[in-house]
Amino acid sequence: MSTTAKVPVPVDESEPAAVPLRTALKAPIMLGVVTLLVALLIAFKARSGKTTFRLAADTDFFDLPEITVPSTATVATVVVLLAAFTAASALLVSRGRRTPVWLVALFAVLAMVGFLAWAAAGKSVPVIGLLGGSIALAVPLVFGALGGVLGERAGVVNIAIDGQLLFGAFAAAIFGTVIGSPWGGLVAAMLAGGLVALVLGFFAITYFVNQIIVGVVLNVLVIGLTSFLFGQVLAEHPDQLNAPDHFGRIPIPLLGQIPVIGPVLFRQTILVYLMYAAVVVVAWALYRTKWGLRVRAVGEHPKAADTVGIKVNRTRYTTLLIAGLIAGAGGATYTLVSVPQFGQEMTDGAGYIALAAVIFGRWDPVRATLAALLFGFATNLSGVLSVLGSPVPSQFMLMLPYVVTIIAVAGLVGASRPPAADGEPYRKG
Repeated sequence: MSTTAKVPVPVDESEPAAVPLRTALKAPIMLGVVTLLVALLIAFKARSGKTTFRLAADTDFFDLPEITVPSTATVATVVVLLAAFTAASALLVSRGRRTPVWLVALFAVLAMVGFLAWAAAGKSVPVIGLLGGSIALAVPLVFGALGGVLGERAGVVNIAIDGQLLFGAFAAAIFGTVIGSPWGGLVAAMLAGGLVALVLGFFAITYFVNQIIVGVVLNVLVIGLTSFLFGQVLAEHPDQLNAPDHFGRIPIPLLGQIPVIGPVLFRQTILVYLMYAAVVVVAWALYRTKWGLRVRAVGEHPKAADTVGIKVNRTRYTTLLIAGLIAGAGGATYTLVSVPQFGQEMTDGAGYIALAAVIFGRWDPVRATLAALLFGFATNLSGVLSVLGSPVPSQFMLMLPYVVTIIAVAGLVGASRPPAADGEPYRKG
């Protein structure tokens, strides 16, 4: 009589059975705070005039009309609606239920409409540019978040995402210039991210060094190394080493001409389309393949996984390497799409925002992607408002992406936990 060993099935930690009251109260409290902040806009600095929302692009099948609304009246209406949503959230919590995601999403859209109606009074808001630019800016965050999800699902805290993005951007600039092709730069960026991941794995998996400390040290090391090489090598030979060709926009026929959706989603660079594919592939591989089951088992129950024949540390190394390759591709966005050359510390801490997206997304690739898109939107919004001459202080504009990160992670993340063995080195025997 023979028995067949089975991979231990990880527990689904994304939807806890019971929600503690203190955790459930986060949502209505945060919604109430946002409602109060929007109300203060007209209480202390009401703005007269009308705000126009432009929804059409030159390439659309047909033009959507512009939407013009009175600024003060729109904000007042939005405040009433936000208060109603907050009350609904509080009522649900009082009955022992969680605030649904659709309610929070609709609340966020209404709050943004009210804020834009106030901030752009007397001006026109380019909705297509705002949304399309947000996706472009979110590309490195999405790639970084996917790398973070994979690493932590396998039990390794990938604090080194920022180093992988920065080293990827550095490698893309050099090899993209030397080879004369952005595709060569993209491959080099992926390999650079994978190299940082292997160094992280060497210390964290093989020698059991604290993963958070190793990740932080690697980030600092990459910053120092790239800054030194930039000053000593790239700055001395910018045309030979720091002038890569760029990926251009590739409009998809027909899809790119759909109003609003087309210009935003289907008139982007190849890296955006690769991002779409990466999200689908990672989600499918993590939840629909034997490899994904083993990765999740290693992150949840490494000892049980070991007993059924899974090589725990080898699985962690492999997953971490794949995560580094993906994050490195995100770094290529900086030098092959966004700017014409590499600059010191050009990621500006994006890896840490990607890590926040992992937590906000509850270690799920699709949710982490949506969180990264939210942070990309906040970054692009600050730039759009600056161009429109918004009365919001420039210092707050710079803070906006990080404020959104804090609100999202501290205020809207409910009861969730990382994989059980996340950050714990595995010692066999």
